[in-house]
Amino acid sequence: MDIPIIYEDQWLLVVDKPSGLLTIPTPKKEKHTLTSILNDDFNKGGGVCRLHPCHRLDRDTSGLVIYAKGKTIQKRMMDEFRRKLVKKTYIAFVKIGKLFPQGEINSPIEGKPALTRYKIVAKKKDFAIVEAYPETGRTNQIRIHFQRIGSPILGEDRFAFRRDFKIKAGRLCLHASDLEFRHPVTKKMLHLHVGLPESLQKILRSY
Repeated sequence: MDIPIIYEDQWLLVVDKPSGLLTIPTPKKEKHTLTSILNDDFNKGGGVCRLHPCHRLDRDTSGLVIYAKGKTIQKRMMDEFRRKLVKKTYIAFVKIGKLFPQGEINSPIEGKPALTRYKIVAKKKDFAIVEAYPETGRTNQIRIHFQRIGSPILGEDRFAFRRDFKIKAGRLCLHASDLEFRHPVTKKMLHLHVGLPESLQKILRSY
Protein backbone atom coordinates (compact mmCIF):
# COMPACT_ATOMS: atom_id res chain seq x y z
CA MET A 1 0.00 0.00 0.00
CA ASP A 2 1.07 3.58 -0.62
CA ILE A 3 1.11 5.10 2.88
CA PRO A 4 1.68 8.89 2.74
CA ILE A 5 4.64 10.09 4.81
CA ILE A 6 3.93 13.42 6.51
CA TYR A 7 7.20 13.84 8.41
CA GLU A 8 10.48 11.95 8.67
CA ASP A 9 13.89 12.45 10.26
CA GLN A 10 16.51 10.08 11.66
CA TRP A 11 14.40 9.36 14.76
CA LEU A 12 10.73 9.62 13.79
CA LEU A 13 8.37 8.74 10.97
CA VAL A 14 4.82 10.17 10.88
CA VAL A 15 2.33 8.76 8.39
CA ASP A 16 -1.27 9.25 7.31
CA LYS A 17 -3.05 5.99 8.11
CA PRO A 18 -5.98 5.09 5.84
CA SER A 19 -9.32 4.06 7.30
CA GLY A 20 -9.88 0.30 7.48
CA LEU A 21 -6.31 -0.64 8.44
CA LEU A 22 -5.20 -1.77 11.90
CA THR A 23 -2.21 -0.01 13.45
CA ILE A 24 -1.01 -3.19 15.18
CA PRO A 25 -2.38 -6.74 15.28
CA THR A 26 -5.23 -7.65 17.61
CA PRO A 27 -5.15 -10.94 19.57
CA LYS A 28 -6.22 -12.53 16.28
CA LYS A 29 -2.63 -11.82 15.10
CA GLU A 30 -3.48 -10.21 11.77
CA LYS A 31 -0.44 -10.02 9.49
CA HIS A 32 -1.56 -7.09 7.34
CA THR A 33 -1.30 -3.98 9.52
CA LEU A 34 0.06 -0.46 9.18
CA THR A 35 3.10 -1.47 11.25
CA SER A 36 3.87 -4.56 9.15
CA ILE A 37 3.48 -2.62 5.88
CA LEU A 38 5.77 0.20 7.03
CA ASN A 39 8.44 -2.15 8.34
CA ASP A 40 8.43 -4.17 5.13
CA ASP A 41 8.90 -0.98 3.09
CA PHE A 42 11.47 0.39 5.54
CA ASN A 43 13.58 -2.76 5.38
CA LYS A 44 13.42 -2.85 1.57
CA GLY A 45 14.67 0.73 1.59
CA GLY A 46 17.71 -0.21 3.64
CA GLY A 47 16.42 0.69 7.10
CA VAL A 48 18.68 -0.62 9.86
CA CYS A 49 16.13 -0.64 12.70
CA ARG A 50 12.48 -1.43 13.23
CA LEU A 51 9.66 1.08 13.29
CA HIS A 52 7.64 1.07 16.52
CA PRO A 53 4.26 2.81 16.89
CA CYS A 54 4.16 5.40 19.69
CA HIS A 55 0.34 5.37 19.84
CA ARG A 56 -2.44 3.91 17.75
CA LEU A 57 -5.66 4.75 15.92
CA ASP A 58 -8.76 2.60 15.62
CA ARG A 59 -9.00 0.47 12.49
CA ASP A 60 -11.75 2.72 11.11
CA THR A 61 -10.08 6.06 11.95
CA SER A 62 -7.73 7.71 9.47
CA GLY A 63 -4.95 10.19 10.11
CA LEU A 64 -1.61 10.84 11.77
CA VAL A 65 0.35 8.09 13.52
CA ILE A 66 3.85 8.57 14.96
CA TYR A 67 6.48 5.83 14.60
CA ALA A 68 9.85 5.71 16.33
CA LYS A 69 13.00 4.37 14.70
CA GLY A 70 14.06 2.11 17.54
CA LYS A 71 12.83 1.21 21.02
CA THR A 72 14.70 3.99 22.84
CA ILE A 73 12.98 6.75 20.85
CA GLN A 74 9.65 4.94 21.16
CA LYS A 75 9.94 5.03 24.95
CA ARG A 76 10.74 8.75 24.94
CA MET A 77 7.80 9.53 22.66
CA MET A 78 5.38 7.36 24.62
CA ASP A 79 6.46 9.18 27.78
CA GLU A 80 5.33 12.41 26.07
CA PHE A 81 1.90 10.86 25.51
CA ARG A 82 1.69 9.60 29.10
CA ARG A 83 2.56 13.06 30.43
CA LYS A 84 -0.20 14.52 28.20
CA LEU A 85 2.29 16.70 26.33
CA VAL A 86 1.02 15.71 22.89
CA LYS A 87 -1.85 17.86 21.61
CA LYS A 88 -4.20 15.92 19.33
CA THR A 89 -6.93 17.29 17.07
CA TYR A 90 -9.51 15.15 15.29
CA ILE A 91 -12.11 16.08 12.68
CA ALA A 92 -15.44 14.27 13.08
CA PHE A 93 -18.73 14.42 11.20
CA VAL A 94 -21.43 13.91 13.82
CA LYS A 95 -25.18 13.82 14.14
CA ILE A 96 -26.17 17.30 15.27
CA GLY A 97 -28.42 16.25 18.15
CA LYS A 98 -28.16 18.79 20.97
CA LEU A 99 -24.57 19.85 20.41
CA PHE A 100 -23.46 23.19 21.82
CA PRO A 101 -21.23 25.41 19.62
CA GLN A 102 -18.40 24.24 21.86
CA GLY A 103 -18.15 22.21 25.02
CA GLU A 104 -16.61 19.28 26.78
CA ILE A 105 -17.63 15.69 27.45
CA ASN A 106 -16.42 14.52 30.83
CA SER A 107 -17.51 10.91 31.16
CA PRO A 108 -15.49 7.95 32.52
CA ILE A 109 -14.69 5.01 30.26
CA GLU A 110 -14.22 1.60 31.89
CA GLY A 111 -14.00 3.31 35.27
CA LYS A 112 -11.21 5.69 34.24
CA PRO A 113 -11.52 9.49 33.82
CA ALA A 114 -12.03 10.59 30.22
CA LEU A 115 -12.36 14.13 28.88
CA THR A 116 -12.95 15.34 25.32
CA ARG A 117 -13.28 19.00 24.37
CA TYR A 118 -14.89 19.99 21.08
CA LYS A 119 -16.13 22.86 18.93
CA ILE A 120 -18.38 22.96 15.89
CA VAL A 121 -16.55 24.36 12.86
CA ALA A 122 -19.40 24.01 10.31
CA LYS A 123 -22.92 22.68 9.96
CA LYS A 124 -24.48 20.80 7.08
CA LYS A 125 -28.15 19.92 6.71
CA ASP A 126 -27.94 16.58 8.52
CA PHE A 127 -24.63 16.67 10.38
CA ALA A 128 -22.06 18.91 12.04
CA ILE A 129 -18.33 19.06 11.44
CA VAL A 130 -16.49 19.26 14.75
CA GLU A 131 -12.93 19.51 15.94
CA ALA A 132 -12.40 17.19 18.90
CA TYR A 133 -9.53 17.49 21.37
CA PRO A 134 -9.14 14.42 23.61
CA GLU A 135 -7.45 15.38 26.88
CA THR A 136 -7.15 11.70 27.84
CA GLY A 137 -6.39 8.69 25.66
CA ARG A 138 -8.97 6.01 26.41
CA THR A 139 -9.68 3.38 23.77
CA ASN A 140 -12.47 4.56 21.41
CA GLN A 141 -12.82 7.69 23.56
CA ILE A 142 -14.13 10.11 20.93
CA ARG A 143 -16.52 7.54 19.47
CA ILE A 144 -17.95 6.66 22.87
CA HIS A 145 -18.20 10.26 24.08
CA PHE A 146 -20.12 11.58 21.09
CA GLN A 147 -22.47 8.61 21.19
CA ARG A 148 -23.19 9.29 24.86
CA ILE A 149 -24.32 12.85 24.19
CA GLY A 150 -26.63 11.78 21.38
CA SER A 151 -24.36 12.88 18.52
CA PRO A 152 -22.71 9.68 17.24
CA ILE A 153 -20.10 9.93 14.50
CA LEU A 154 -21.38 9.28 10.99
CA GLY A 155 -20.58 5.74 9.88
CA GLU A 156 -20.45 4.48 13.48
CA ASP A 157 -21.49 0.83 13.64
CA ARG A 158 -20.02 -0.26 16.95
CA PHE A 159 -21.48 2.24 19.40
CA ALA A 160 -24.57 3.21 17.39
CA PHE A 161 -27.01 1.65 14.93
CA ARG A 162 -26.83 2.36 11.20
CA ARG A 163 -30.55 3.15 11.24
CA ASP A 164 -29.76 6.15 13.45
CA PHE A 165 -28.22 8.00 10.49
CA LYS A 166 -29.84 9.61 7.46
CA ILE A 167 -26.49 9.65 5.71
CA LYS A 168 -24.85 6.36 4.70
CA ALA A 169 -21.21 7.34 5.04
CA GLY A 170 -19.48 4.10 4.05
CA ARG A 171 -16.79 4.60 6.71
CA LEU A 172 -16.36 6.05 10.18
CA CYS A 173 -16.10 9.83 9.70
CA LEU A 174 -13.25 10.39 12.15
CA HIS A 175 -9.84 11.70 11.12
CA ALA A 176 -6.75 12.49 13.22
CA SER A 177 -5.77 15.73 11.50
CA ASP A 178 -3.21 17.41 13.78
CA LEU A 179 -0.44 16.56 16.24
CA GLU A 180 1.59 19.06 18.21
CA PHE A 181 4.49 17.89 20.37
CA ARG A 182 8.08 18.52 21.37
CA HIS A 183 10.54 16.36 19.46
CA PRO A 184 11.96 13.76 21.89
CA VAL A 185 15.55 14.37 20.71
CA THR A 186 15.88 17.85 19.20
CA LYS A 187 13.29 19.37 21.59
CA LYS A 188 11.91 21.40 18.69
CA MET A 189 8.13 21.92 18.70
CA LEU A 190 6.46 20.17 15.78
CA HIS A 191 2.96 20.87 14.49
CA LEU A 192 1.92 18.32 11.90
CA HIS A 193 -1.26 18.49 9.84
CA VAL A 194 -2.90 16.28 7.24
CA GLY A 195 -6.04 17.20 5.32
CA LEU A 196 -9.19 15.16 4.99
CA PRO A 197 -8.93 12.02 2.86
CA GLU A 198 -10.89 11.84 -0.38
CA SER A 199 -13.54 9.59 1.20
CA LEU A 200 -14.49 12.35 3.66
CA GLN A 201 -14.14 15.16 1.11
CA LYS A 202 -16.61 13.28 -1.09
CA ILE A 203 -19.19 13.35 1.71
CA LEU A 204 -18.72 17.10 2.12
CA ARG A 205 -19.21 17.62 -1.63
CA SER A 206 -22.34 15.48 -1.62
CA TYR A 207 -24.05 17.26 1.26
